[in-house]
Amino acid sequence: MKCFQSFRLDTADQCLWRGQERMPIPPKAFDVLRYLVENPVRLVTQDELLEKLWPETYVNPEVIRKYILDIRKILRDRPDQPEFIETVTKRGYRFIAPVTDDSATPESDRATQEEPTPQTVPSKLTEWRQRFRTQYFQTIVIIPILAVVAVAATAGHFWFTPKKATLPPLTANSIAVLPFADVSPGKDQEYFSDGLSEQLIHELAKVSGLKVVGRSSAFQFKGKNEDLRNVGHKLGVANVLEGSVRREGNHVRITAELVKVDDGFQLWSQAYDRQINDIFAVQDEIARAAAEALQVKLLGGNGQPVASNLRATNPEAYQPYLQANYFLGRGQSKEDLGKALAYCDKVIELDKTYAPAWALRASVQNKMAEVGLIEVTEGFRRARNDAERAIALDPNSASGYLALARTQAIYDWDWDAANISLTKAAALEPGNAEVFRLRSYVFRELGSLDQAVTLYEQAVELDPLRTDFRSGLGYLLYVAGRYDKAEAELQKALELNPLAPRVHFSLGKVFIAEGKLQQALVEIEKEPGEWGKLTGQALIYHALGRERDSNAALAGLIAKYNTDSAYQIAQAYAFRGESGKSFEWLERACKQRDAGLTQIKTDPLLKILRRDPRYTELLKKLRLPT
Repeated sequence: MKCFQSFRLDTADQCLWRGQERMPIPPKAFDVLRYLVENPVRLVTQDELLEKLWPETYVNPEVIRKYILDIRKILRDRPDQPEFIETVTKRGYRFIAPVTDDSATPESDRATQEEPTPQTVPSKLTEWRQRFRTQYFQTIVIIPILAVVAVAATAGHFWFTPKKATLPPLTANSIAVLPFADVSPGKDQEYFSDGLSEQLIHELAKVSGLKVVGRSSAFQFKGKNEDLRNVGHKLGVANVLEGSVRREGNHVRITAELVKVDDGFQLWSQAYDRQINDIFAVQDEIARAAAEALQVKLLGGNGQPVASNLRATNPEAYQPYLQANYFLGRGQSKEDLGKALAYCDKVIELDKTYAPAWALRASVQNKMAEVGLIEVTEGFRRARNDAERAIALDPNSASGYLALARTQAIYDWDWDAANISLTKAAALEPGNAEVFRLRSYVFRELGSLDQAVTLYEQAVELDPLRTDFRSGLGYLLYVAGRYDKAEAELQKALELNPLAPRVHFSLGKVFIAEGKLQQALVEIEKEPGEWGKLTGQALIYHALGRERDSNAALAGLIAKYNTDSAYQIAQAYAFRGESGKSFEWLERACKQRDAGLTQIKTDPLLKILRRDPRYTELLKKLRLPT
């Protein structure tokens, strides 16, 4: 038991007490506070916190600031006049309140301890600060020595390393392509350097037997000068390909090097001075050289070599192609997707035979139709036509088959055709994480949950720092009834991005399924997305017997989102036991081609509907097994 002022930190039961009141505190915020309290006085850097509390996962450093804010609110600590946590700008944090170990104090004695009154606090602070000044030099000398002795004596029984956390073994046939640095004089070629990195990822993903980390996870390290050993462990790879791009006019200089992360040994490096119209040849050359270096030095010559794939388009068309790719990779906002589509149109206007541009435009229009930025039927129709055009121009276009499969599954409900397209995409790019994720989606909708989970886990292994992959796996595990694993994956998603949409909503569903209604309410109230929050409130308030509140949330959902959330409205009615209204909204979702509708075979919230003949008819409409 660690005590400071009127607070007690119960490290055994993971509780924080203020007098006789138990203070609510999130688990990770508790861990942050605990580490600071167990390391008083000294400066604890942000990197140290990340390393100790998230030893095997890349976490956005912004997470630390969020938890510090949470802790300050709980302790009523002011950042400008701190009594507990002092922020050292750009360096870290220091716990400045005096800490005592109260483990031996009887509970009855602790219960009678009085909280300091506002009048006594300043004098006590003065006394404590004076005491700490005299103890400081003793502390910085003695604590490290004691720590060494304690580690030797306890053999790793500290709270943050129960058995000394072990990192997963790294296989030799694994690689991450980090974003190439833009070192151009104007620093205006980011889209070009990013595009080169992404194309290399796709080229290497074609090599059978080679694990290639996906773009989202690799790009987490953009602009960061992080030790390659840490990068390798966070991404689960043994090798890293990195480099730089310097472009002036039509001349481009590209440097690339392949490095083993465990010892920093350089397996291969090369510099290229070319004209911009040679960029395709350079991309293929770098990918082949990197793959050959891995095969010769690490894979013993096994594995499929990178085939020469010299693509042809004029340099003027390639610029907007890279820019379209750049904006698609930034997210799914109306602005970014609109720019991506406009640049795709420009590429095709300049070169109608460039297959990658048609595949990219298909992907953009799929996404815009899915999120309701364009009319659904017309959006998916265009996406299908563009994907088919890409495949006709280049039968080896994995991205074309992947875009086509997405349309076939989400809009056409043609599961056999989607599976054929995905099989072709997988043969062309066996290391493509998106192929694994979409195959998982198809298996889930068909009711094969175990296979779906296995495929999604493979997708996450290839793109481990991608928030939506973690949250998607967590939701799938919830659907499969594996609640503990679902919660763990959803928490990992929040650690990667505390503001990620739908994650708190999914956690709320997990807790509702487990009967942990108060925890479910807490999570749903944290949901940043309005439609997710309203849907969650309609569910949890009903589960808590607060029917008026449930009705109000459902009414709000219908008023604001009836054109694009018909499926969520049907979910809420089904969970509330109102089958008739649920089927009405499912029929509406069917007419609207709602992207969520294909979940009906496995959705736990629709359990009440499954014995109704109307449910079987819906499955038939969706071409799902009955």
